[in-house]
Amino acid sequence: MIGYVTLGTNDLARGAKFYDALAAEMGTKRMYEWDGAIAWGEAGGAAGIGLMKPYNGEPATVGNGVMVALEAKDNVQVDRLHAAALANGGTCEGPPGPRGDGGFYAAYFRDPDGNKLNAFVMGN
Repeated sequence: MIGYVTLGTNDLARGAKFYDALAAEMGTKRMYEWDGAIAWGEAGGAAGIGLMKPYNGEPATVGNGVMVALEAKDNVQVDRLHAAALANGGTCEGPPGPRGDGGFYAAYFRDPDGNKLNAFVMGN
């Protein structure tokens, strides 16, 4: 149902470095670039992520309670995505590890603009 999610940034070059690292770990790349915006993913594939300065020219701010979840292939990739996020200007919001019962494994982090993301695996 979801084609892509767009997140705001106040520094596109800084944000691009962060998302390039996550995309590389997930085996994808930039699929579209235009003035002031970049999108990562694959046309016709799973949902992608776009990053841009807000259209209205106001500063980008984070949404309280908003989070983008990135589905990883296994626990090791969750760990690597968390490490890549922190190595590229992100901050930790919860280290990799199991959450609850049922095999949910996740790591939580914020991008350099404060947008919250997680990497997860279900039923591992």
